[in-house]
Amino acid sequence: MIIITGGAGFIGSCLHKALHARGEQTAIVDSLGNVGKWRNLRKHVPDFLIAPQDLDAFLASRPDVTAVFHLGAISETMATDGDLVWRTNVDLSIRLMEWCAREEVRFIYASSAATYGAADRMEMFSDDPARLEGLRPLNLYGWSKYAFDCTLMRRLAQGDLQGLSWAGLKFFNVYGPNEYHKGPMISLVHGKYEDVRAGRAPRLFRSDRPGLPDGHQARDFIWVGDAVAVMLWLLDHQHVHGVFNCGTGVARTCLDLAYAVCDAAEVARRVEFIDMPAALHGQYQSYTCADMARLRTAGYDQPFVTLEEGVRRYIHDYLAADDPYV
Repeated sequence: MIIITGGAGFIGSCLHKALHARGEQTAIVDSLGNVGKWRNLRKHVPDFLIAPQDLDAFLASRPDVTAVFHLGAISETMATDGDLVWRTNVDLSIRLMEWCAREEVRFIYASSAATYGAADRMEMFSDDPARLEGLRPLNLYGWSKYAFDCTLMRRLAQGDLQGLSWAGLKFFNVYGPNEYHKGPMISLVHGKYEDVRAGRAPRLFRSDRPGLPDGHQARDFIWVGDAVAVMLWLLDHQHVHGVFNCGTGVARTCLDLAYAVCDAAEVARRVEFIDMPAALHGQYQSYTCADMARLRTAGYDQPFVTLEEGVRRYIHDYLAADDPYV
């Protein structure tokens, strides 16, 4: 059995589909709530669906588990409840890490590119563990992921996680189907397509950085299928340990993305610039670009989908289709 925390969410449900196709037995730990997350599982029903508050009891029952994908978290970059974020993103992660070490179960968890903070050059997005302590995240969510990364590395250095087979992934800007429940945290691709479908020009934030033109904020956008492929590769290569970037290694501007959406939707290219919300000032990453050298050196050699191809797939195969779910 493979456990997926956050398995009814965006990346988790896409991973669950891939594991289901492999014939794996799955246990999903998540709250379905009232925002339609159940639809992410409609085509691929898990063997077990466990409420987060019941996870400890489930683990205490000594299930036959071969791997844990820990993707569940409070991922809102504007979250403000520090105690809740710590309990959810750090304390739970530590308990799962310790359980996997005791039971000798492969532990693969989600970190985030938000740990890099205000980095603005590719060399500053290095996942070299020697650089970890110097990172300065901009928001509570990024700090919580950074805190767990640091805790894991410190515990490993102390030698009290003997037997732990592990890997972490710093996800960059993932987009694709099954993200429809995410509200304001939904991907730029989906948001810009909604603008186009409503007959509007795609709306982009004006730059809040001196010298950076509007629309030239740049991000490393990764198709969700590529993120899933990396996770499956880590499952299949249990000798690979470390925290790795999970992006494409290419930064594309918000203008590039908006134009790719227009092209895929077969409408004329145009954009409208709007002011950035005050709450985002000082917390908005205007540049991200994953340094993928360590993952490549570890042996991952698959190509990544280009932004244009990923946007085309997302719109043609899902957003414009009768059924937008995987």
